[in-house]
Amino acid sequence: MTLAPPDQAPDPFFEIEDPGVQQLVGYKTTIDRRDGSCLVTLDLEPPHLNRHGILHGGIVATVLDVVCGNTASQFFDRKNHAPLVTVSLTLSYVAAARAGRVSATARVTGGGASIAHVFGELVDAEGQLLATATGVFKRIKR
Repeated sequence: MTLAPPDQAPDPFFEIEDPGVQQLVGYKTTIDRRDGSCLVTLDLEPPHLNRHGILHGGIVATVLDVVCGNTASQFFDRKNHAPLVTVSLTLSYVAAARAGRVSATARVTGGGASIAHVFGELVDAEGQLLATATGVFKRIKR
C-alpha cells in the first residue's frame, strides 16, 4: 500500500493504492485527511456482474469491507493509517446495480483503543441505496 505522508501533500485527499485485490477488482479508495473519511468508488464492468447481469454480492462485500476498514484505520490513526483486520462484517443487500459507478462511504459508530465499530453504505450513481454493512475491526501491531 502506498500513501503520501500527510505533512507532504498539500491536497487534503490522498488515494490508497494496494497492489493486491484493488488491482484485481478495480476500485478507487480516497481518504480525506481533514476528517478521516473514506470514499471507495467502482465503475462497473462485465467482470463485476453475476450470471444475472447484476453486481455480484462478493464485489459488494469487498467494496464495503474496504471502505469500512479504511474508515476504521483512520479512526485509530489518521497520520499513519493504522493496520487492522476485519473481525466481522454483516451485509444487507437492498437493491441491484447493473451498470455505472457505485460509491461506498462509512462512519465509525463506536470503539476504543483497539476495536472499531463501523457502518457503511453502498449507493449507485443516482444515490439509490444498494447495500449496507456493519463491521467490527481490530487494530493490529506490525
